Amino acid sequence: MHGTHIAPAAERPLSHWMGALVDYVRSGEPDLTNRQMALLLIVYLEDGPHTVRGLARGLNVSKPVVTRALNRLGSLGYLRRERDESDRRNIYVARTVEGANFLEEFGQFLGAAPDIAGKRVSA
Repeated sequence: MHGTHIAPAAERPLSHWMGALVDYVRSGEPDLTNRQMALLLIVYLEDGPHTVRGLARGLNVSKPVVTRALNRLGSLGYLRRERDESDRRNIYVARTVEGANFLEEFGQFLGAAPDIAGKRVSA
């Protein structure tokens, strides 16, 4: 029966991802949607500055979708918005210590923490 089994090449990484997700769920950390996690990872692993418009374009979603995700991530303390002091009309998405700690712990579920130690984090 074609299509009822996962190809062996895909099974191993999917099993690894499943193990990481199960461990994450068991950890009691807040549940994040895939969009929220993607947004968080982009901000921490890609050089900024990051704006709502740029993040929406990068994820191919609307600005309101990014705003909702940022609201949730901000309420958890994982990201925050900062006004550009040189042009007060611009708002940037900033990293936080809490977000860096969360991703380092999440990285442990994958077997290796993401390299965020050297990334600038706002206190």
